[in-house]
Amino acid sequence: MKPAWDDLANQYEGSKSVIVGDVDCTVEKDLCSEQGVSGYPTIKYWVDGEKQDYQGGRDLPSLQSFTEETLDKTKCNVETLADCSKKEIKYIEKAKGWSKEQRAEKLSQVEKLKGNKFTKDAKFVGQRIAILKQLD
Repeated sequence: MKPAWDDLANQYEGSKSVIVGDVDCTVEKDLCSEQGVSGYPTIKYWVDGEKQDYQGGRDLPSLQSFTEETLDKTKCNVETLADCSKKEIKYIEKAKGWSKEQRAEKLSQVEKLKGNKFTKDAKFVGQRIAILKQLD
């Protein structure tokens, strides 16, 4: 699980809404005890200050899907361009020039790349999916 966790952390490095971290409970015993960690690996997450236990898959695609759907609340808005990076704005401008059918085909292609850590610019895959879904 560690390689998948590290890949997820790399994808969300610099995120405004998601922090992926880890704690060595053999060293930080008090912290782990306070958080109710008794077995390893244990994944905890917080939404609006409420701690919850993660029960999903431990592979990268499962972790990515959960993070995108549950935790990544800072989304680029294609209408207002609020919270959009320069790269996202460039992609939006390009995608707006495509027909609805072309966007649907591109969405299908990009969704096949989801979870593939060998994809160039793996983090941007999720952003492209979110943009294309907003445009339709």
